[in-house]
Amino acid sequence: MELYDRFNRRIDYLRISVTDRCNLRCSYCMPEAGVEAKAHRDILSYEEIERFALAAVAAGISKIRLTGGEPLVRKDAVALVKMLAAIPGLRDMSLTTNGLLLPEFGDDLKAAGLKRVNISIDSLDSDVYRRLTRGGDLNKALAGLKKALELGFEPVKVNAVLMRGVNDDPKEFVELIHEYPVHVRFIEYMPVGAWDPKLYVSIDEFKANLARYGAGDPVEGPPGAGPATYFAFAGALGTIGFISPISNHFCGSCNRLRLTPDGKVRPCLFSDDEFDIRPKVRDNVSKDETIEFIREILAAKPERHAAHEKEHLKRLMYQIGG
Repeated sequence: MELYDRFNRRIDYLRISVTDRCNLRCSYCMPEAGVEAKAHRDILSYEEIERFALAAVAAGISKIRLTGGEPLVRKDAVALVKMLAAIPGLRDMSLTTNGLLLPEFGDDLKAAGLKRVNISIDSLDSDVYRRLTRGGDLNKALAGLKKALELGFEPVKVNAVLMRGVNDDPKEFVELIHEYPVHVRFIEYMPVGAWDPKLYVSIDEFKANLARYGAGDPVEGPPGAGPATYFAFAGALGTIGFISPISNHFCGSCNRLRLTPDGKVRPCLFSDDEFDIRPKVRDNVSKDETIEFIREILAAKPERHAAHEKEHLKRLMYQIGG
């Protein structure tokens, strides 16, 4: 079965945020004091997530990514990976993480059926990383990156939110792809969370900075490339890619839905429209009824986002899912 929205875009990708908690406090994402603990009833259980995922895959979803917060801080996250990876018809099971807990959980995640990891590392300068994450240790993130490579996850991607004065000089990331077979993706800073427009750098401006380190050649992206465009550099083991949701939106090819930790489906990251799926997964309705609800949700998916028209979203990124 295939799933389409009213603009004839095929929807085959579900991002599931399993928690709004994190072991870092990145300034653009999390409050400095952390988040208030939710009651158990206020977040989806693993069984409820599985129930929704079963319906979603039956409807046409073929790829699931677990996000957060930091998904690995939720107890028994490996068990959820195993539950979801076993769903018939699911082709790809991936994870976005800050990498800090990969040395501890990487082997079990691999055994549970996880295929790919994206590791969020916004700076390769230890002092900048510490300031940005409010106390994080870059060495621990890099240990997670090395563990992912050691385990043979393919591909291993590094996500870096592009910010002026933070990482708009890509020298250290260019050095990283010469040392390791990783795919670095620079993502435009978005008006979600603690938005400061002075930090915004367009991908086009950033490419001019990157050109100082050699002319990259356009190449086909690795598996799961999504909306990123990739460039290869002479002698490098990896690539550098760009995701430009603001300066050059890719709404025309958007293929995703997002599920928040508290059970709301968002058809678009930049819209405050949400649909509560808890009644479906908690009242034990039929899979067919849940599939029909997913189709109703898709009727609200906009043709393109309106990020330029909003001062900020009602919910911050850690509440939505990265």
